[in-house]
Amino acid sequence: MLQFAANLSMLYQELDFLDRFKAAATDGFKAVEYLFPYDFKAVDIAERLNAHGLQQVLFNASPGNWTAGERGLACLLGREGEFCQSIDQALEYAVTLNCPRIHVMAGIQAEGHSYETLMELYVQRLRWACKLAAKKDVDILIEPINTRDMPGFFLHRQDRAHAVVVAVDMPNLKVQMDLYHCQVAEGDVAMKIRKYVPTGHVGHIQIAGSPARHEPDMGELHYPYLFQVLEELGYVGWIGCEYRPLRGAVPGGTSAGLQWLKPLV
Repeated sequence: MLQFAANLSMLYQELDFLDRFKAAATDGFKAVEYLFPYDFKAVDIAERLNAHGLQQVLFNASPGNWTAGERGLACLLGREGEFCQSIDQALEYAVTLNCPRIHVMAGIQAEGHSYETLMELYVQRLRWACKLAAKKDVDILIEPINTRDMPGFFLHRQDRAHAVVVAVDMPNLKVQMDLYHCQVAEGDVAMKIRKYVPTGHVGHIQIAGSPARHEPDMGELHYPYLFQVLEELGYVGWIGCEYRPLRGAVPGGTSAGLQWLKPLV
């Protein structure tokens, strides 16, 4: 049976962040993920996880200055110190939250620097991060993100992400395969699932409807079929529900849009 995790950065926004854990558990989720936990103490988050019987399965390392448009530090020249600090910080949270995965965002490609130069830097930094994370039994994840939503994002194709995994050559580097981003950037999602899941490189999957990133049963992607493909391939990882609820805008909040999930949990 497939396993679904609530993304608390996007779901239950009608509630304060620390109240979203209870809501997710009430709706049947057994696990949660979110973007960044750093506005809260790790012990306070751990208390909510324990109180509601939830697993923390993923969060992101700091992306730099998000409000200024930064979307990761891993490929940014001259940001070595901040990158290292972001990994140290993320691992501290991961240990407290018993979280086995950290997503490290690549960043926006800087103008005036070649792809090859930035890729060399990216690979070096990921290798360093993986070595450090391995000591804590934590996986580092990289995610291709479509350039419609994040113009200029350095890593935006599945094939490039898997090539990075090969180049870094560390067993705890995995790909975070977001099927929404895959559809927007490339399409042919089912065949990409069939190609990449059997490699063992896919450490986490995320879903949303396309093209508007609402509930998975809305839009052009037929998730019942994609879920069938994942089950056929024996995928046993988590599937993060990282979408913007549309039906949740009506009374009942996010929970009102979870009809698609109920037959699956």
